[in-house]
Amino acid sequence: MKLYHQVERVFNELRALGIAADDPIDVARLVAFDQYHYLGTEAVDEAVRRLGLNPALQVLEVGSGIGGPSRHLAHSCGCQMTALELQNDLHDTALQLTARCGLDGRVRHVCGNVLDGVTPGGYDALVSWLTFLHIPERPQLYARCFEALKPGGGIYVEDYFARGTLTDCEREILVREVFCEHVPDMDEYRAELRAAGFENLELIDMSEAWAVFVQERWSGFRAMRERNMRLHGAEIIDGLEEFYSAVVELFAGGNLGGIRFVANKPLQ
Repeated sequence: MKLYHQVERVFNELRALGIAADDPIDVARLVAFDQYHYLGTEAVDEAVRRLGLNPALQVLEVGSGIGGPSRHLAHSCGCQMTALELQNDLHDTALQLTARCGLDGRVRHVCGNVLDGVTPGGYDALVSWLTFLHIPERPQLYARCFEALKPGGGIYVEDYFARGTLTDCEREILVREVFCEHVPDMDEYRAELRAAGFENLELIDMSEAWAVFVQERWSGFRAMRERNMRLHGAEIIDGLEEFYSAVVELFAGGNLGGIRFVANKPLQ
């Protein structure tokens, strides 16, 4: 996925701010570049509110990318984070950024696949942003998430869902540009989460807000094209423009939507 190509570009942005390669990094300055999901830290802060995250809790982030949400959570509310990321290059970049933010003691980075399992009952909460869409084995995924939580633990996820019948063209774009092979509808989400054992399900349609976000992201990126080309080069910028444009097209069609779901593992 072009969004995840050459993720070391974040260091170009830091240098443009006058932050040298060995300088410490203020998390508040980094969040402009390390949140790959929609609505930035607003969405991460919503997880804090929904799950009651605090310094006493162990939290697992599935699909942590270059570590943005995990660092923000560790910095803003002090919880102990485990950041699980499949891709080596993202994982390596995340390690560097977390160390430079001085958050090594609160964020533990793990390179691995959630489907292979994580510490059973090891976490008070699990969070994920725009990662489940890459994983077609949903029953297995939900089972691993359920196993990872302590009794009473909460899960907060933001992802795609099918609002309508996706066209063949939309499905082809999803596979080619987003590496997304399967998009459940609301009923599928509800049934599969309940089958995994989750309770107190709340499924929220985020489509309108996300459609605005992706359009503004694309427009803003295009407006900065000359600056971005100087900083990052044509390969990165052309790839990101293609990706951002494809996502705008998908949301504009009305069949792809955004979902936020929150649920709990039963106490017993």
